This record gives sequence, structure tokens and C-alpha cells, in this order.
Amino acid sequence: MTDPSRRASGLRSWFSANGRLEFALTLASVTLLTGACVALILVPRNAGPLQLATDEAEVLDTTAGIDDPRLTPVRRELQPYGPILVRRVAAGGEADALVVAHSGHRADIDVLEKQLAPAIADVSAAWGTDWNRAPVLVVAGTPTEFTALTRAAGAATGADVAAVSLTGSYVPGTRPTDQRIVFNPDARRRVGDEGMATLLRHELTHVATRAATADGAPLWLVEGYAEYVAQRAGASTFSQIAPTLTTRLRAGTLPTELIGDADFTGTDAPYAYESAWSACAFLADRYGPAALTTLYKKLATGPQSAAAQDAAFAAVLGASRADLLDGWRAWLRGRAV
Repeated sequence: MTDPSRRASGLRSWFSANGRLEFALTLASVTLLTGACVALILVPRNAGPLQLATDEAEVLDTTAGIDDPRLTPVRRELQPYGPILVRRVAAGGEADALVVAHSGHRADIDVLEKQLAPAIADVSAAWGTDWNRAPVLVVAGTPTEFTALTRAAGAATGADVAAVSLTGSYVPGTRPTDQRIVFNPDARRRVGDEGMATLLRHELTHVATRAATADGAPLWLVEGYAEYVAQRAGASTFSQIAPTLTTRLRAGTLPTELIGDADFTGTDAPYAYESAWSACAFLADRYGPAALTTLYKKLATGPQSAAAQDAAFAAVLGASRADLLDGWRAWLRGRAV
């Protein structure tokens, strides 16, 4: 008969010598972990009463309209950042607009709600009413959230205070209905209530013009037109709207050409935006707002060569590039006071 202690010692030696004990333990651990993961995957997503908080951000203070399909992706994207407030605003569109923010930005919602209807009316007065006048506005809770919301959806502008994002696919020439305007959490602190009203009009103009605007359109016109529409009903002076440009004009520096796309990034971006605004303000003043809008629709169809822009100037304005630049510079001289 075999001695039990000798047999146990032999088994231990066999496992140790062949590394099979460690293999067996590893295999058992992997099997248990795999089974646990499969069980979690198979649990129904609506199994518990707290599932709303894990799928979509909780809506505070109201239940009205939270089944709006436009709100579903917003709630899902904002869920990691906490509960939200939702305000429905009748602003003259086919449906109510939605203003969304976290609870710490209730004052931002109040300002946007007050300004939304007059802002939509101002944009429509310049562009017309054939655009999505029931937008979704979102105030991000943190800079990280702002970056996530704009970058994931493809921000249409490079501004750091607000951006228009397209949340679905877009077919050029069609009217998009799934755009949203996202505001930086510090936007109102940085620009004030009046600045928020102007910023809202600027971004709403991007919403209105999106169907007529293709990627690569000249930024001096895309951004200049949006800022022209945003500022034209306001009471701000030239120097208040364009302080950087004013400083250069008073130093005797006049633009020699329309601002290029590359100038809208980097440290000189404020001058680029102000210069673009001034060019469009001049065109509207000299040739009329309707002519400026017609020029926009003609040139915003994609990248434009200098020759194509010259042809558009001649067709719409009846002017050459040299005439336009000379007139713009003379217009600027009269405002650099």
C-alpha cells in the first residue's frame, strides 16, 4: 500500500515541476471573470428604477417635453456631467426652441430665453425665414464638457465661447434640422448679458446659413456676415465692435486685401474677425443688405479662387476687386476716429 503522505508529496512535486498548478489556478480565474462579464451584459438595461440616471441626464424642475426627440441625444451626451435644466421657448419657429444647461447655469438660461425670439427675428430679417427657427441651445457646465460637445459633433466655428455643431449627417443644399448651439460655461461672464445677445445672433446666423454654406467657403464672408447680422441691430460703436482694427487704423495701417482663412486662427484671430465684419458692414452700407446676402449665397458654395470672387463682385455688386478694396479703405478711414 502506498503511503498517503508520500503520494501527496509526489503530487505536489509533479504540479510544481510542470507549472500545472499555476495554469489551473489561472484558468479557473479567467473562467469566473468571463462568466461574470457575460452575466452583466445579459442583464436587461431597464432592470432597475435608477436606469434613467445611467442612460440619460436627469431633467430637473419639469417633466414637460422631456420626450422631445431633440432632447434625447442631448440628455445622453450630458449625462456624465450631471442633471440638467430644460426650458422650452416659443421663439417664432415651427416648434419650440430648447435651452438646456446644468443647474448652476440657470441665469444663462434666463438670458438666452429672453433673447431668443428677438434674435431669431433679427436673423430672419436679414436672411429670410427658410431655416430651422427652433434651435437647441446648450450651456456647457465645464470647459471639458464644452470641448467634448463641440469636438464630438464637429464644431462649425473655432470660437472658444460658442460654436454651432451638427449632430447628424448633412447633405449640402438641404436644410439641416439637427444643429445645436453650444455655449462655453464662462461665455456670459466674459462678454456680459449684451454680449451674450450678440453672440446668440452670430451663432444663429450660422444656423440659418448652413444650408447655403459648404466647407471651404471664404471665412471673411462666412464669419463677417454672421457678425454683421449680429451687430446690425445693436447700438455699439465701430471702436466697440472692432477695437483691434480701430487701433491699427489709428496707427495708419489699412488692410491691403480681404482677410485670408489662415488668419482666423492664432494670436491675430480677433483682428481677422473684426476685419471680416468691417468688410461685410461696408458692403451692406455701400450696396445694401440684400446685395450682401446675395453675394454670400453666391460665394458660400465652397472654396473660391480669386477669379471666382472677382466674378461674383462684378455680377452682384457691379464692382471690381480694386473698386471694392478702395471703397472699403475709404469707409474705414472715416470710422477710425
